[in-house]
Amino acid sequence: MKYAEIKFWEQTGLEIIRQVEDVIKPLIGTIKSGKIVKIGADGTPTTLIDVVAEKEVLNALKELEKPLFLISEEIGEVKIGKGPPEAILVVDPLDGTSNAIKKIPAYGISLAVAPCSTKTHKNPNLQEITMGLVKNFATGDIYSGFKGKGAFLNGEKIGPSLVDEISHSSVGAYIYRGDMNRLEPLCKTVRRMRTLGAVAIEISYVADGTYDAFVDMRDNLRVVDVAAAKIIVEESGGIITDRHSHPLHAPLDVLEKTSLIASGNEKLHKNIMDILGGI
Repeated sequence: MKYAEIKFWEQTGLEIIRQVEDVIKPLIGTIKSGKIVKIGADGTPTTLIDVVAEKEVLNALKELEKPLFLISEEIGEVKIGKGPPEAILVVDPLDGTSNAIKKIPAYGISLAVAPCSTKTHKNPNLQEITMGLVKNFATGDIYSGFKGKGAFLNGEKIGPSLVDEISHSSVGAYIYRGDMNRLEPLCKTVRRMRTLGAVAIEISYVADGTYDAFVDMRDNLRVVDVAAAKIIVEESGGIITDRHSHPLHAPLDVLEKTSLIASGNEKLHKNIMDILGGI
């Protein structure tokens, strides 16, 4: 993408984020926000607050009157406008839904953009993302990353943690049911573990050193959750791979899933991989 295109999508993304924040604000912490209204395109239950957030994203994009593809958690893949698409947007309209319902201050939105290099957009993948935005609605913090231009927090350039001794590290993790046994060796080694339940936000925490690393070993992490945060971490200078040390190059598909390890530096990343090796 050219500079002018990136700036356009940055401003557009920030406006979409503002609009989504406005419409979900009255629902935060309410009983009705958590009402299950359908099963989403990814096969998981969809709450009322998810639907409200996604509908606002869809409406905002339609108002642009530009041809594009939207890949979103609940609705799946949608073609918007007529003619060859100009871009692909990968959006998680509400990262940390359970937190928003309970008014736990770690919930937000993830929005990533990839160019459409062909008229048919055959098999675009995570490597083609050129811009990512992640906002924690509860704190107001906005993380951003631009391919070849760096990563930022609230407009200020950021870099990851330099902590490379695993015994001194603070690590975030997504832990669900049986995952505790798989992560026990790591839990016994790091200085502290954190689990907030907002994956896009927590991956972004690696970009500015809030976390020294973040791990999700489930092989069940959706591409919509990681698309924006991945480029933010990489542009900050951090490292992000799957649990087998392979680069993340999953197709941009709402059903595509992966594992993830994000670290501030190579030594820490290797140490984590060594501890979790064989899982």
